[in-house]
Amino acid sequence: MAGRDLRALFSTNDRTVATSEAFTNRQAQWELVAAALAEHLRHVADPDFDVEDLERPRNNVIVFHGVGGIGKTTLSRKLEAALAGADQRPAQWGEPAWSGERILPVRIDLSRSASTSFEDLVLTIRAALAELGQPLPAFDIALRRYWEQQHPGESLEGYLTRGGLAAKFGKAMPQQMQSALSDVAQALLLPGTVGSAVGALTGSLVKALRERRQTVRALAGCARLEALLDAEPDLDALSFYPHLLAWELAQLPADKTTVPVVLLDTFEDVGDRTHRDLERLIQRVVWLMPNAFFVVTGRSRLQWADPGLQGQLDYTGPTAWPGLTSPAGGVPAARATRPATGHGRQVLVGDFSPEDCDDHLARRLTRDSRPLIGADIRQVVTDRSHGLPLYLDLAVMRFLELRRTGHTPVPADFDHDFPALIARTLSDLTPDERHVLRSVALLDSFDLTLATAAAGLQHQAPTMRLIERPFVRENPFGIWPYHLHGLIRSTIRSTDDHTDDRWSPRDWEQAAARALAALGAQWQAHTGRDRLFLVGCLRQGLTLARDFRLDLDWLAEAAWAYISDSVWEPLAPPTDSNTGTPLETAADGLVETLSALSRRQHEHRDRTIARLTAVIDSRRLPAELQDVAVYYRAKADRDLGHTDASRAGMQQVAGGTSRLAPAARRGLAHLARLSGDFPVALAIADTLGWAGRHHRVRGDVWWVQADMQRAAAAYAASRTEAEEHGIAGERATSQAQRALVIAFTDPDRATDEIELAEQLLTGLDLRTTSFTVKIAALVRDAGGPSVQVEHRGHLLRTEINTSGIVAAAALLELALAFHHAVRHEPDEGRAVIDRLRDHVRRGDYSYSYYYDIAHYMADLTLTEASTARWIDGEEQARTGWRALVRARQEHLHTST
Repeated sequence: MAGRDLRALFSTNDRTVATSEAFTNRQAQWELVAAALAEHLRHVADPDFDVEDLERPRNNVIVFHGVGGIGKTTLSRKLEAALAGADQRPAQWGEPAWSGERILPVRIDLSRSASTSFEDLVLTIRAALAELGQPLPAFDIALRRYWEQQHPGESLEGYLTRGGLAAKFGKAMPQQMQSALSDVAQALLLPGTVGSAVGALTGSLVKALRERRQTVRALAGCARLEALLDAEPDLDALSFYPHLLAWELAQLPADKTTVPVVLLDTFEDVGDRTHRDLERLIQRVVWLMPNAFFVVTGRSRLQWADPGLQGQLDYTGPTAWPGLTSPAGGVPAARATRPATGHGRQVLVGDFSPEDCDDHLARRLTRDSRPLIGADIRQVVTDRSHGLPLYLDLAVMRFLELRRTGHTPVPADFDHDFPALIARTLSDLTPDERHVLRSVALLDSFDLTLATAAAGLQHQAPTMRLIERPFVRENPFGIWPYHLHGLIRSTIRSTDDHTDDRWSPRDWEQAAARALAALGAQWQAHTGRDRLFLVGCLRQGLTLARDFRLDLDWLAEAAWAYISDSVWEPLAPPTDSNTGTPLETAADGLVETLSALSRRQHEHRDRTIARLTAVIDSRRLPAELQDVAVYYRAKADRDLGHTDASRAGMQQVAGGTSRLAPAARRGLAHLARLSGDFPVALAIADTLGWAGRHHRVRGDVWWVQADMQRAAAAYAASRTEAEEHGIAGERATSQAQRALVIAFTDPDRATDEIELAEQLLTGLDLRTTSFTVKIAALVRDAGGPSVQVEHRGHLLRTEINTSGIVAAAALLELALAFHHAVRHEPDEGRAVIDRLRDHVRRGDYSYSYYYDIAHYMADLTLTEASTARWIDGEEQARTGWRALVRARQEHLHTST
């Protein structure tokens, strides 16, 4: 299946290098052709099939379309070879269901470089049918009449020889045509040589057909032959002659029955949406030969099923071409190549899979049957290619070019874009379409409105045409349904192409500004709280503003909307502060801030603090957004136990007028609570209101007093307020805390509360809250088999230590202290108390009251007086925690 790669062969003097046109598996496409052809064979074998029925819908065509360089021409050639004989078919393609039928493949290249005229197309089909070994008189007489009228003095035989058809299909066609003319002349008793009397022969034949003479009864069965011979023999008439070919094929005896499979390649060069003259002629051929099967390969889908083309083409609409409009059903998947996708008989040729890319590169250039291109280079090329075969071919030529200059190719040489990709992509686009294409290359995804606005156009027509191109992919479930093929997009963005209408840096900046404004207009016009849409706008907008140094504009308000929900989806690739990358614009600062906030759920808090400090020190953000970085750095400091640093940050924000001032006052309440000053924390809670999450702050104070009932009620109120305000993150956090306190008092009921918390966390990225839910599950199971609880605690401790969230680590130890107190395991309990003491000694984060509570639960005496200011006194706190332990012991005793 592999021929010589002549371009590669003539690119090197190294005669030890073997070059081949490596064909990578396209099994999915073959299976589609095989299934469609099998269906076609059953259709034409049906007794009700009538080749002269011109009103019945047609399903005798399949279309493979895709971006330039995806491998459509190679596929067309391999299909031709596979249809020609089993010895030419790859073993993995398998035996078709119609094996045994006589199939005649005829491949016609419609590319501009091939200069194939409509006459050539008709002649090629007829020349291929010469293999049948007998005349086709109805068609041959009409064709000979046309030729002598349109090409006076030019020999058809000579034309076939010059065009290469005689060499490809043999010289039988002229002889068969001569035989057909002689037979008809003899039947009509015409004197003289037939070659000089075609006009007279045709006139006599028409007269004989009208008179229904027995001498021409064989041809009289073709109902429309008379009309075609009587018509002016021009190009328009020629386009109807294939009906005569179809009729002749239907008359063949059973032992000569043949089904032509006509492969029309490079169909995009047939014309455009304005000039459909050649397309109209070719469509007639397909319609008038219902017993032939056509495989079309080109860049675009066929529009024949579009009723809007009525008048431009003869046969249009979904009724005429049902296979070109109905959804595909059950596209078979290839073993390695990504499956073709499409609608019915309109199939989008997919990219190569990574495995197929590597296989292709390994077999293109070899020495002693071993790949010349090393695995490391093949990996780089595969990653950059996005599965596009053209990129692989260009990379192979670059490999040879580097060797020719004396350079040993290395992987870094292939971190490279090819301007040829742009030239191939833009070659058949109108100027407006090229303008839209470059504009949408700035966007991850887009719709008609966004693309048109980004291009600065007043009408959507160019965008509507562009989205039908195969390099524009569609995801109907996306926020914006369209996106560019990955390699096409990256190449257009990063490569300095040499086209006449290439953009300057200023052109790109203006397009980016238009795109950013269009995104903002869509976000501001969007009604309701749509988190996915908000995040989508931010992701695209932040990237544009950062890459092109644009003002924040609507991004500032969108950032506040993002922060308010505390969901923390990833927004954009982070700017790595540790590499010293400068934050030069407000967009740089905002991208880094929001990235640090989302990544803090997956990074150690030390890393979060470093990133936010870099943003704060750069002073690129406007004042209110600067407070965002200060506030969340203070939160990270609190998580790590840096009480003084956290308090300083919270006081700075709380003393201002930004939207985070209430949250910062809540942060001060938390710091008071964590240092054990519960009355102050409770007093601050009374001043916070909803914006400061007053109910949750109260719950945080009451549960450490062992007043679980009051704490649960406060958390429920906090969850309700969050639901009313539509704040998903706060709702999940409040429910997680409620599950924790109920786990201490009612393990049976706690299961439902924990499950609800897990449901509310779905789709959110709240690491601390997730830890709280897991710890709640440990508290619920406290007193159970110690091996299981301790094992789960050990795994959770490792996970928490990786995150650097000290608050969660202390809470975990408190849960384990409760477990050991319930089981009356003093040694294990003292080990937990020792770990809590280590937390107290480490830094300035005050966990002393957790240390105290662990003693209360185990009924141990404190060696030093408690420093906490308990709401109702220390004794009440001791009594409450000890009562919770006894209640759990009684619950376990009753359960057994």
